[in-house]
Amino acid sequence: MNFISLDFETATPQRDSPCEIGLTVVRNKKIIETRSWLIKPLYYPHFNSFNVAVHGITPNDVKNQPDFRELWPQLKPYLEGQFLIAHNASFDMSVLRKTLATYNIPLPEARYACSLKFSKTIWKGMHKYDLKTLCNLHRINFLHHRAASDADACARLSLKAMELTGTTSEMEFAGKMGCGISVLK
Repeated sequence: MNFISLDFETATPQRDSPCEIGLTVVRNKKIIETRSWLIKPLYYPHFNSFNVAVHGITPNDVKNQPDFRELWPQLKPYLEGQFLIAHNASFDMSVLRKTLATYNIPLPEARYACSLKFSKTIWKGMHKYDLKTLCNLHRINFLHHRAASDADACARLSLKAMELTGTTSEMEFAGKMGCGISVLK
């Protein structure tokens, strides 16, 4: 099973303000790479204090970093034609969509699924399904709200769910994981 897990952190509540992206590459059910990039957001140097309190990334951390348009040539090969998984994918996919639209960059062809959604099907009866709660349950160590760590945790959680359900391919995913696959558009 091959997929890319991803996570965005944003500078403000606006979905086109990513300040960090993390990606974890899974090939043949093995994590082969985890990377993150700090991003100078469109509204630099404006950061919302609530967002900073969540992830700890400040304007000073990104002042010498590329903006999303400059970073896109490095990111696109990770996303184009791939199966993506994110925890609360509606958020991460909307950040990707809005940011690409803001910079007038075409969407990559990609499919995606949400680990939050399939977790509710696979681990029924929990009171919370946030990434931290699920990782604590499965003894997955991570630094919450840093993009590389969250992407890695999402990948590890997804691999546990796939093992539990016997999911071995993207074609089996929707039926066995109880979660649909969407097309990025």
